[in-house]
Amino acid sequence: MSGPTTWQAQPRRPAWGVRTPRRKSLATQMPILAAPPPARVTIPLGNSAQTSTQPGASPLVVCGQVVRCGEPLAAPGSPGHPAIHASIAGRIAAIGTYPVAGSAQPLPCIVIERARSESCESEPWWDGYPPRPDAETLPAAELRRQIASAGIVGLGGALFPTALKLAAAGEQPRLLLNGAECEAYISCDDMLLRERAGRVVAGARILCKALGAELAVIAIKTDMPEARAALLAALDQAGDPRLAISTVTAKYPAGGERQLIELVFGREVPAGGLPADIGVICHNVATAAAVADFFLEGRPLVSRIITISGGGIAQPRNIEARIGTPISELVALAGGYTGNPQRLIMGGPMMGIALPDDALPVSAATNCVIAATAAELGDTAPEQPCIRCGLCVEACPAGLMPQDLLAAVRMASSDRLAALGVSECIECGACDYSCPSHIHLATRFQAGKQMASRARLARERASIARERFEARTQRLARNSAEQQDTPVGPSALDALLARSRQRGKAPDNDKAE
Repeated sequence: MSGPTTWQAQPRRPAWGVRTPRRKSLATQMPILAAPPPARVTIPLGNSAQTSTQPGASPLVVCGQVVRCGEPLAAPGSPGHPAIHASIAGRIAAIGTYPVAGSAQPLPCIVIERARSESCESEPWWDGYPPRPDAETLPAAELRRQIASAGIVGLGGALFPTALKLAAAGEQPRLLLNGAECEAYISCDDMLLRERAGRVVAGARILCKALGAELAVIAIKTDMPEARAALLAALDQAGDPRLAISTVTAKYPAGGERQLIELVFGREVPAGGLPADIGVICHNVATAAAVADFFLEGRPLVSRIITISGGGIAQPRNIEARIGTPISELVALAGGYTGNPQRLIMGGPMMGIALPDDALPVSAATNCVIAATAAELGDTAPEQPCIRCGLCVEACPAGLMPQDLLAAVRMASSDRLAALGVSECIECGACDYSCPSHIHLATRFQAGKQMASRARLARERASIARERFEARTQRLARNSAEQQDTPVGPSALDALLARSRQRGKAPDNDKAE
């Protein structure tokens, strides 16, 4: 079989979710603008979600060193994690900690300054990554290694290392490419599919080989007809029977990873589990395009498409910007400010983050910047008591009970929060949007998740301490028995433990919890 296939002719109509104003056409009237290299970039070496199991990258350069665009700046902290590359050619001006758009705390960064005399048109590129048009002939492990060396991460916003996600797949996995951006204003994936659908399809084929997948479904929304037409044409040209397209509902948050898997494959990711647990690996369409850019052109991840929109922008549009570019320069390329904007938001209006100013540099996680006016923000109504209408229950895409979760948060009951599944909340804000009492539910649930997490960690520490104490007590009992040459049975150990607890030597487990 050749040519494109439709994975699902009639999209599912979920009961969950809400319909928000789209406002995407503001930035889709003009083609993607390739921004010129800025005079200065601040490139983060990690992200705010990194932990000890996700180490940051280690710098390979020193201050004063001259680098070319695409040259490696930092080596990954462990195998499978992405390398970091220079997004412009210039001189290393500083290596330190700087604020970055979307991060609650400053991050380790490398600052590059472009020489004033250097022309944007003749920007020198690093030639260490030769194009590999035969990428599909390479072994899967080698593809994953090169994807990590290219610095490719999830461009849907989470920045999870693409190579690690590919390596986590089990047997006979399915690849799901997410092009269903569901928040208002954001249209970077829509414009990518309209103008570069062939590149997304090429990336999908390489990802299939790296994953060992025999099926790859590219999901878009019903309100993306131009993207659908371009994608169908690209699929028809590719003639790959592994590739298919699925059109899903435009309800928010249909673009969430778990929700999209439910809509496309009719399967639910188990609570506390990952999509890989049910044989699905989900990547953003921009991630697929970045994979194709690397193997077909030898270009590592140094830029991404960003939607600059909102009533406070003179000429909203999508801009392909170098990572580390100050937001102010992208606003200037979109005609500057207009209409007295009141708030700068990174991301969409539902899950976005308010930014303090436009001097912050963008990162690979920056998919949209909104300059919102007072009219777009609307009036901030005071919270009213919950009237138990149940609209939040209907809207919740995770199938939770927001009313009961709110009560548990107010009671500060970590056990009740865990029992109600607060960890499954995706903080999409659909409950906030549907609440007639204007209760800020998502913010409360975010705090509830932290509360439940702290209680769980405390219980784990107490359990470990108890096990260590009991192991020590048994070891001392054995040593004593060996010295006295007398056997010690379970009853003797129990008696010794009881005497130790009576003397107050055992930790107070209730307090530890």
